[in-house]
Amino acid sequence: MTTTVGPYAKIARDGLWTNNPGFVQLLGLCPLLAVSNNLVNALALGLATMFVLTMSNTIVSLIRPVVRQEIRIPIYVMVIAALVTIVELVMNAWFNTLYNILGIFLPIITTNCVIIGRAEAYAAKNPVNRAAFDGLMMGTGFGLALVLLGGMRELLAQGTLGTDLHLLFGEALRGVHLTVIPDYQGLLLAALPPGAFIGLGLLIAGKNWIDRRYAARTAAPSPAAAAA
Repeated sequence: MTTTVGPYAKIARDGLWTNNPGFVQLLGLCPLLAVSNNLVNALALGLATMFVLTMSNTIVSLIRPVVRQEIRIPIYVMVIAALVTIVELVMNAWFNTLYNILGIFLPIITTNCVIIGRAEAYAAKNPVNRAAFDGLMMGTGFGLALVLLGGMRELLAQGTLGTDLHLLFGEALRGVHLTVIPDYQGLLLAALPPGAFIGLGLLIAGKNWIDRRYAARTAAPSPAAAAA
């Protein structure tokens, strides 16, 4: 028996797993590798990217009937740059320490291949509701890749999760974090750039292993079918 997957379910599955920007498309690797040295930094950039991706998809879908094909790419870049400027101003005003930590990796969201790619490949060809949902799911998938890599690197480097939560969620959470490995000396490699490449490779390998296991299980005949 075959099951029909709705368009929104397919968009969600593609963004979060099947076509994940970080683990499958391997787009936006510069910020993905550079900022994921801990969970909070990764989460902050993930939220910023998700906002820009969702809003840019929505705006591109809205203006697609009036944008000429010859100038569409510059228009998309201008839309994305305006949204990134809004994110920068907000973070500079209310999350200044995080703004300084993320540094150049906030403005280069403008040239993130994930955002421009989704604007061209999906938002410019689909209605607003689907385009917005695609942006949300792709942004969530990219943020998920950031958070998993950032959490893994922080855990291996410091033995903790969620250090400096107050930078993102306010002074009430200053000093609040999860100590997973008490009295841990730390693995310096995990905090250095090579640790980002190794960590991402391990996460991609883990996803591919899960995909292969699932494919093998679904391809195997059921006991009743095998008996018949």
